[in-house]
Amino acid sequence: MNRYGIEALHRVIKWIGLVVVLMLPGQIFAASAEEIEIRVEGSLNRFAEEVVGGDVFLKKAHGVLVFPKVIKAGFGIGGEYGEGALQVKGKTVEYYSTAAASIGFQFGAQSKTVVLVFLTEQGLIDFRNNEEWKAGVDGSVALVEWGAGEDINTTNIKDPIVGFVFSNKGLMFNLTLEGSKFTKLKR
Repeated sequence: MNRYGIEALHRVIKWIGLVVVLMLPGQIFAASAEEIEIRVEGSLNRFAEEVVGGDVFLKKAHGVLVFPKVIKAGFGIGGEYGEGALQVKGKTVEYYSTAAASIGFQFGAQSKTVVLVFLTEQGLIDFRNNEEWKAGVDGSVALVEWGAGEDINTTNIKDPIVGFVFSNKGLMFNLTLEGSKFTKLKR
């Protein structure tokens, strides 16, 4: 293939990727507060079921940020987006979106649930004092790993913010949230 053919192929790939990413908003953007609340409740129930001791662990948290449905899609160039709620003492106090972009070999779409648990008051305050907060820049989120069947409350977690990511197959390990941006939504 000559230079012009390769350039044309790159343009087609970029346009297809753009179309895929732009088709997502109708699926996930602008969920109502009620829709987000229902999905958050379902995600927290799933967390309590799949993480041994999860319900007790969440009661010790200063805050929990839940994104029930984060959609990632792309074709060469990808992006992900989801909306969720920050709960303090079991009550929603703010709504947030999460977004990230990626470049590399990727094709298709997938959905995941993200739960961020604020284990210190200062970690929660630092997070809430920003309209936009980027993981890895404004603060770090430690993704927790522990043995299957082990109670999460027996794990010595010292990080102020810990994250859990679930796919439709269950809790996912060896992922990162670095580069994910969390933005307060105006509701």
